[in-house]
Amino acid sequence: MGFDERILNGMGVFSAIVDSGSFARASDTLDMTQSGVSRAVARLEGRLGIRLFDRTTRSVTLTDEGRRFYEQVQPLLAGLEEAAASAALGAQAVRGRLRVNIDPFFSRLMLGAQLGGFLQQYPELALDLVARDQLGDMVGDGFDLALRFGHPRNSSLVARKLRDFKILTLAAPAYLERHGRPASPQDLESGEHVCILFRDSQTGRPFDWEFHRGRKHLVLQPPGQLTLNDAGTLYSAALSGYGIVQVFALGVEPLLASGQLVDLFPDWPDERFPLYAFYPSRKHAPAKTKAFLDFAIALCAQAG
Repeated sequence: MGFDERILNGMGVFSAIVDSGSFARASDTLDMTQSGVSRAVARLEGRLGIRLFDRTTRSVTLTDEGRRFYEQVQPLLAGLEEAAASAALGAQAVRGRLRVNIDPFFSRLMLGAQLGGFLQQYPELALDLVARDQLGDMVGDGFDLALRFGHPRNSSLVARKLRDFKILTLAAPAYLERHGRPASPQDLESGEHVCILFRDSQTGRPFDWEFHRGRKHLVLQPPGQLTLNDAGTLYSAALSGYGIVQVFALGVEPLLASGQLVDLFPDWPDERFPLYAFYPSRKHAPAKTKAFLDFAIALCAQAG
């Protein structure tokens, strides 16, 4: 005998009759007609090959086989109800394990100091942050959510832009003393300047250097002896005076204010790079995913 939806429905009707004591009361509880209740029980008895009830005009009693069946199926039905209730609660309550694939720079610079407050707000949440330089197979790797810099590639994932962040081209005063200050972005392709390149994790190649001013748009590929994929090393190399870098304005304000780094092209102020959230589906996103996404959105809104 195969198990199908009709058997499950029949077991639910059977249990309601036993619990309520009559077909009539079960029909009220289930919002079914009495004939519908009778047909469901008849189908179940036919599939099982046993008689579940002894029925008279005045009473309904379980047969011995019906009583044994009830004792077996009642814990199963209760377990199904508990599982359904737990799943529904998980869609509404911020609880359980949340695994997030996150850009290392964003994680270190923006999330770290704020995570304590977020987790205190949701004590039933277990947060697993994995800092990676690329998205990879998000679903296959078991991630609920990803926060990544860069433009989305074709994907079955939902992509939601959180914010565009300003890009600056910077150098330390020590570098400018040795090499002079470039007069224009095009000077960076001349070979007379040292540019520190940053690898695009999606392509494996260094990022182009872009400059935007209103509708004017330059895309350059300056030569560079050093290519990095770690933002911390990029900043350290720039601060040492080794070379010129393109970086997020995010987090460098103190270095600019103190004069440790210099904005080389303030007349090209409009270059931006996006941060996106990725998740598997628009439908029925768990509350834990929504809570972390709202947290990230709030952090982006607070950033300068």
